[in-house]
Amino acid sequence: MSHVIALAGKGGTGKTTIAALILRVIKERKLGSALIVDADPSSNLAEVLGVKVKDTIGDILNEVAGDPSKIPPGMPKERFIEYRVQTSVIESEGFDILTMGKPEGPGCYCYVNTVLRGIVSKLIDDYDYIIIDNEAGLEHLSRRTTRRADSFLIVSDATAVGLRAAARINALIRELKFEKDNIFLVVNRAAKTPGGSADMKTMRDQGVKYLGTIPLDKGLMTLSLKGEPVFKLKNNAVSIAALRKVGEKIWQRNALKSGRDR
Repeated sequence: MSHVIALAGKGGTGKTTIAALILRVIKERKLGSALIVDADPSSNLAEVLGVKVKDTIGDILNEVAGDPSKIPPGMPKERFIEYRVQTSVIESEGFDILTMGKPEGPGCYCYVNTVLRGIVSKLIDDYDYIIIDNEAGLEHLSRRTTRRADSFLIVSDATAVGLRAAARINALIRELKFEKDNIFLVVNRAAKTPGGSADMKTMRDQGVKYLGTIPLDKGLMTLSLKGEPVFKLKNNAVSIAALRKVGEKIWQRNALKSGRDR
């Protein structure tokens, strides 16, 4: 059974970079096949991974809406869209990627999420790991891009605003009936652990497990400024070292349940 890692967090916390780094560690450890899903309409995960996306789900929906004649005679529209989305999955070196993209027209976000959720549910057992980088904020969570997450990572920065946003995201995740013991907090780009703050205490009181802090990484910042993928980051980079420790805790709590050899 696949291990689903979903990420959420307010904008600007580096959630997409964390998703990409988790994928890098999974590849590095040779833990198995991986599908990474960019469920954010801004769709910049592929760039962080150094992959060029040809078709997003949004592109496909816009194309079908603009020219229904492209649907083969006798094939239901929903089946054609599903086929096109499945063929839009890009195979890269050691992982596959599926991108949501930006749909057009009123009500499209709900529909594109429905399509994405249906595709993920069909692909979920084809991979050892599925990493879902969700849209920043709260609204997307209510649409439930995924109905299952073995590890739900809330990414925050060390600010009071970021941690309060993380607490609100945690509350919504619990309302949506995800498992209560699989919600974790990762604090990104922090000089030190904000363990003594009132906001961290609130998170602990809510039952969120604090996994660790990812320090500010100048090497990662340089790659970002140059538009280069995270795979070019040096193996001894401080962010990679921290992610290895964070990942170790995730896999100890979850992946070992399936007997996977770490």
